[in-house]
Amino acid sequence: MEPRRRGRSGLNAAHGRWAVWLIGPTLLLLAIVIGYPVVSAIVQSFQNDAGLDKATGMFVSGGFAGVANYVHWLGQRCGTGGSAVACPPGSLGATFWTSFGNTFFFTAVTVVFETVIGVWMAIIMNRPFTGRALVRAAVLVPWAIPTAVTAKLWYFIFDVNGVLNQVLGTHVLWTSGEWSSRFAIVIADTWKTTPFMALLILAGLQLIPEEVYEAGKVDGATTVQRFLHITLPLVRPALMVAVLFRVLDALRLYDLPAILTGGGGGSGNATTTLSILVVEQIRQGFNSASALSTITFLVIFAVAFLFVRFLGANVVQTQAVQQKGELR
Repeated sequence: MEPRRRGRSGLNAAHGRWAVWLIGPTLLLLAIVIGYPVVSAIVQSFQNDAGLDKATGMFVSGGFAGVANYVHWLGQRCGTGGSAVACPPGSLGATFWTSFGNTFFFTAVTVVFETVIGVWMAIIMNRPFTGRALVRAAVLVPWAIPTAVTAKLWYFIFDVNGVLNQVLGTHVLWTSGEWSSRFAIVIADTWKTTPFMALLILAGLQLIPEEVYEAGKVDGATTVQRFLHITLPLVRPALMVAVLFRVLDALRLYDLPAILTGGGGGSGNATTTLSILVVEQIRQGFNSASALSTITFLVIFAVAFLFVRFLGANVVQTQAVQQKGELR
């Protein structure tokens, strides 16, 4: 008598039950570690900060604030209810849009520089030459250095009596001027994170078959034509994922400007980012900081959605399409 065979539906059901038991603890842990703090921050963002009531001089525990905390940041309005007025210059509430602009300025400029230089470095490291392994290992050094150490390193380089002014023969106050401090952040961040971009792009370049380039040479394609019509289209999935990772990381920029310039420069907030503003607000009011962190989260989520939805940075979908093509 032949043994009874399990059908495909039974096998899938068994796999599904095993998947639930194996993935369930991880999902529960993520819900506790990530889900609860996110929900708690959103709830607190609709609460007033505890403090002294100016009218009575008594300590009050806060209470429901509605969208007042969000109006405080987005509308730069201070006070509550009908007494809300424009936040005075120099206050945290008046620096939101400046910090918002600084964050996107650093993100756009650094990611563009890192992408261009990273592609150039990846193409060089992808070529066969003596000592290639040593070069690839050396490229990792700036990225491996902790950001706090990198910030201190560049702080001494950008000092008025530092290496950069000595080499250029100038006396520029790199960490005090408005635009000089911004460019100091751009230079330091580009130096540190370009190797990350280069390594991700290099991984994409190594997946391109050499026969494709040989076919291009046979057809008479120049080096520029091979780069534009072969390299860029085929490395695009890896390139878009690398850009996505760097954009999301740059939007959360905190430690480099906080250590290098103290979040100041120029008028006092030339290098203040949204993350720095959140930390400064936590020292004054936790619920208002929760609203600001929620706004920051929504901004980063919107940027990630645009990249995945419209710019093709969906690595899962790309792999699925490639596997489908291989099966055919």
